[in-house]
Amino acid sequence: MRPFTYVRATDTHSALAAAAREPNTRFLAGGTNLLDLMKTDVERPAQLVDVTRLPLTAVEERAGGLRIGAMARNSDVANHALVRQRYPLLSQALVAGASAQLRNMATMGGNLLQRTRCPYFYDPTFPECNKRQPGSGCAARQGVNREHAILGASEQCIATHPSDMAVALAALDAVILAAGARGERTIAVADFYRLPGDTPHLDTNLVNGELITAIDLPPLPFASRAHYLKIRDRSSYAFALVSVAAMLDLDAGGRIRAARLALGGVAHKPWRVPDAEQILIGKRPDERAFRAAADRLLQGARPYRDNAFKVELARRSILRALTTTAAITA
Repeated sequence: MRPFTYVRATDTHSALAAAAREPNTRFLAGGTNLLDLMKTDVERPAQLVDVTRLPLTAVEERAGGLRIGAMARNSDVANHALVRQRYPLLSQALVAGASAQLRNMATMGGNLLQRTRCPYFYDPTFPECNKRQPGSGCAARQGVNREHAILGASEQCIATHPSDMAVALAALDAVILAAGARGERTIAVADFYRLPGDTPHLDTNLVNGELITAIDLPPLPFASRAHYLKIRDRSSYAFALVSVAAMLDLDAGGRIRAARLALGGVAHKPWRVPDAEQILIGKRPDERAFRAAADRLLQGARPYRDNAFKVELARRSILRALTTTAAITA
């Protein structure tokens, strides 16, 4: 680990001011991802600004939905009564992530900013990683790529985004609040993450020095009929090979009025295709409709040598998640 300056912020203003003085700054919350990357010399901040004492931990009702402070711990949000009752998808996704010990430390804002677990990115002994060193190449394309992307990848990077929480937030149409030198702004989760393209080292559309302050969940009357399915190699402390966040709204006749679908473990960002959701509207919640939505969601999939199985795994996972969701008595 390289030397760095440590600053403890007492409020958002002091955190932003400290970041403005040193461009190579990282905000430190739970540190469950950042500190690991600093130890392996992947992240090299000149300054850490500790934001754990910022008063941004509340979970409160706002405009018919919920506002969740960026410093709220994952475990606290997962177990919050309002989240469990009105947004069970988020609670389920949080519980599916990491371990209980990590969830007790990890924050909502930090979870959004965690970086890929691609082993070539994590290990500097592999010189080829465009995400770690732009222009160096992508060792994963010709290497072991069983856990890598099948959607939205580029010649520059085939890494996947690791967060379960972000997949749920994508399905929930969540909005991220960020503060920076130019003031506050809101960013829809759909616009927050980037596909790799030619700039895989840029994970999000945050501006340097911006700090996530909260997450807004909009009012969704049918959010209680939801299911988060995570398929992984072992039942705990493993990242998703494929995950599915599903929500359905059924009318009195049992037909689908609205649907939300997002995939994890398959792309550089939570993968959502609104057209796949539109296919379901007006249909009976049956296998035929679910297969049509799955085919649209997976359209354009481009597997690599070791991960072709993910295409069929994702298709079956979508069917299973939607079938489970449709059976829920809302």
